[in-house]
Amino acid sequence: MFTVALLGASGLLGRAVANELAERSDWRVVRTAYRRVYDASVPLDMRDAAAVDAFIGRTAPDAIVIAAAERRPDVCEHDPALARALNVDAVTSVAAAARRRGAWVLSISTDYVFDGTQPPYRCDDPPAPLNAYGRSKLEGERALLETTELGCVLRLPLLFGPIEDWQESAATSLVPAIAASASPNAKAAVMDAWATRYPTFTPDVAFVIRQMLERHARGDAICGITQWSGAEPMTKFDIAMRLARALQLDARLTPQHTPADATPRPRDCHLDSSRLEALGIGRRTPFDEAILQVLGAFPWRP
Repeated sequence: MFTVALLGASGLLGRAVANELAERSDWRVVRTAYRRVYDASVPLDMRDAAAVDAFIGRTAPDAIVIAAAERRPDVCEHDPALARALNVDAVTSVAAAARRRGAWVLSISTDYVFDGTQPPYRCDDPPAPLNAYGRSKLEGERALLETTELGCVLRLPLLFGPIEDWQESAATSLVPAIAASASPNAKAAVMDAWATRYPTFTPDVAFVIRQMLERHARGDAICGITQWSGAEPMTKFDIAMRLARALQLDARLTPQHTPADATPRPRDCHLDSSRLEALGIGRRTPFDEAILQVLGAFPWRP
């Protein structure tokens, strides 16, 4: 039986991948989690190299998906050692254990490996990260590909999808401020209108990952760098306007046309998805349709 180890199954993307892979009843999927350990998950701290090696030896997976990461740019900027422990060292440990097993490894990376000055970015364009988060993810990419020949990186942009709290996604994290701005006598909420993002629906990414796993199961593994992205360019101001419309709120929103984040962020890191598209891989749900699914499954009042 084809066995997949899903590391970080309790996060925003990990849950979507777990749900997608559950449709393959002929596969064995072993899920791990660190903080939020559900009944069907195995507790695992990916920063513990010995525990990772023991888990992979015991599970004997054919494929491993690394969905866990430190993805908060501000946290990475203030604690680069923490970022490295999860985004680089843990990836190295997983890749080394996978190499010994002969398992294919898919590691999730980010569009923040680019500086955002010359989009769209192809898989082979030279990276130039602007912040500690991007640097740690780029180091993780290199660690994976240097450690195992059966390694694949999947770069992704801003993600949104079914949530357990508003802060899980940079898109839904805007909802409390949007709702507050619609209150009587409230001040307008200031939203970034400088950086362009490409919000990407986690169930779509999970579908892409399933397709990649199916190719490996057929003996045609994809290795090296890959990328997937939504196709709709939006600033956070644009996202906030669409959220307000979906929530039917008369929100007061003000665009901020200059960078306002303490941690430097790239202006436009649009990822070219043509490598996967050429293989017949991919799915994109329109943002307005997808966000209604997210909000419909979560009580919107913050």
